[in-house]
Amino acid sequence: MASEVNLAQLRALIAVADTGGFGAAADDLGITQSAVSHAVAALERTLGAPVLHRGSPARPTPLGEQILPHARTAVASASAVRTIATRHSGGLTGTVRLAAPTTVCQVLLPGLLRDWAAAHPQVTVRIFEGEDAELAVWLEAGTVDAAVLVDAGPLPPGAVSLGADSMHALLRQDHPLAEQESIHVADLDDDDFLLSEGGCERHIREAYRRAGTRFTPRHRIRDLNTLIGMVHAGVGVSVIPALARTMIPAGCVLVPIRPAVHRTLTLTGPAGRPWSPAVSGLLAAMPSAAVSSAALSSAPTSSAPAAEVLSEA
Repeated sequence: MASEVNLAQLRALIAVADTGGFGAAADDLGITQSAVSHAVAALERTLGAPVLHRGSPARPTPLGEQILPHARTAVASASAVRTIATRHSGGLTGTVRLAAPTTVCQVLLPGLLRDWAAAHPQVTVRIFEGEDAELAVWLEAGTVDAAVLVDAGPLPPGAVSLGADSMHALLRQDHPLAEQESIHVADLDDDDFLLSEGGCERHIREAYRRAGTRFTPRHRIRDLNTLIGMVHAGVGVSVIPALARTMIPAGCVLVPIRPAVHRTLTLTGPAGRPWSPAVSGLLAAMPSAAVSSAALSSAPTSSAPAAEVLSEA
């Protein structure tokens, strides 16, 4: 190798791989596109081989794919060293990449972001919206530093429970069942069912399994806002988390389902590597820190409104 690999080169590689382009990577890093290009080119000269396929989108080469996990670890470790030094002198600083499901991004995160900004103004939190199954993968791969996980398994020390969120039927307000206190899932069979593929499918299937009723969705919709709009337009009915209540337009209602099914929400850092000091600092300041698996297993299974259930966190 002609020279040593440096952190600026690794940051450029990570940013291009994550954003899919040199221009977007430059915006992400706060530098010029030319600087990103030069950093990646210098890295490739040092390694003696390309690390990125130039295209739209730009993507890592096989060598780049092998390097990325180590690059993320190196950059995260350097950031942790700086953060530890800052904390030693009395402050908390750094950037936290936080992933969460759509409903959590819409409803819970705005309040958390305000609280964190007031308590730790030198910490920058960047939000990554994803589907339930993606979040744990991103977290353990180092793509993000923290995540709100759905129905997490064994939790590392410092994880914070955000509560339990029950499943509700989504109907038009003029639907014959809209005035019911609760709806058995079998009673939805007369309507076309719109299934959200954003992560709640297993909870919906669990409700139908418990009811002993066959589940036959007519439409599969990836985007939650699209699904809500289609129900509003009279295309069919659906089952979604109660936390989505604030996303529901006038003319639609949420009604608790029977059998009751809920999901648990947990804010945590990675289980397989040390947390960055910024993540540890943000979560340590929250109530109910270091929640155990036993505590989560006692989360409410009733159909109480999301705001009431989640206020217990």
